Amino acid sequence: MPVTTTLDRLAPPLFIFIWATGYIVAKLAAPYADPLTFLAWRYAGVVLLMLGLALAARAAWPSRRDMLHLAVAGIGIQALYLGGVWVAIRQGLPAGTAALIVNLQPVLVAALAPLIGERVTPRQWLGVAFGLTGVVLVIGHKLNIGGSYGAPLLLCVMALLAITGGTLYQKRFVPQFDLRTGQVVQFLAALAVTLPLAWWLEPMRIEWNAPVLVAMAWSILVLTAGGISLMFYMLRHGRVTAVSSTMYLVPSVTSVMAWLLFGETLGAQAIAGMVVTLLGVYLVVGQRRPETMP
Repeated sequence: MPVTTTLDRLAPPLFIFIWATGYIVAKLAAPYADPLTFLAWRYAGVVLLMLGLALAARAAWPSRRDMLHLAVAGIGIQALYLGGVWVAIRQGLPAGTAALIVNLQPVLVAALAPLIGERVTPRQWLGVAFGLTGVVLVIGHKLNIGGSYGAPLLLCVMALLAITGGTLYQKRFVPQFDLRTGQVVQFLAALAVTLPLAWWLEPMRIEWNAPVLVAMAWSILVLTAGGISLMFYMLRHGRVTAVSSTMYLVPSVTSVMAWLLFGETLGAQAIAGMVVTLLGVYLVVGQRRPETMP
């Protein structure tokens, strides 16, 4: 079996698993590090890692035009998305509420996909609806939209718009690039935005204890270098609607991890939601022949 075909099959489940661990990492680091400060260190670590890999392999660097497009996409996908979610949760927004808002992304992507030449079929729209319903079932018992959450809710909506816009922008303007040099550009741009905000808004507290070191190493080596690379690979070889819809499965996998690691409740409603989500993702991704706008 060709290597590319094997990676095409393995990429989605690996991406879902890795992306789901982000919530576990956030839970580990949250008591000991300010969110933007942690992210700034994370971005700097990724830049050093990818720069070393790129120089060792003599990888090709993007053109100036592509560098600009990659920087714009990186600010959306990394700085604004992750920063918005992490700060919102730190300010008290329940994780379930944040997850639900962010998981509206496949709906937005499907609605906006025609802008980059993709047609969303009725079957795929049905899958998007099933996926969202499943996510609500999985995290419904964790939702809490009462209270005074004005600013954190706005931050989560900003994060949703940022990752949606960044994903579509990258697919439209720079779908092909070397993952090593491209990520150097993207994370430098994210660092350039995040570091001044951390200095301005936070005391930049970070305790280098075991939980933070584990969270940082996992964030750099697995979540970013692995998860982001897989997402970019899938965007390059697939339809943006299908790629974004796989994110519907992240809350389900995260719930199972939290049940195994932290003893969090996993009831019948959540299990039913996982089944509905799987059906929704199948309806979206199961279309083997991508359709493009004439």
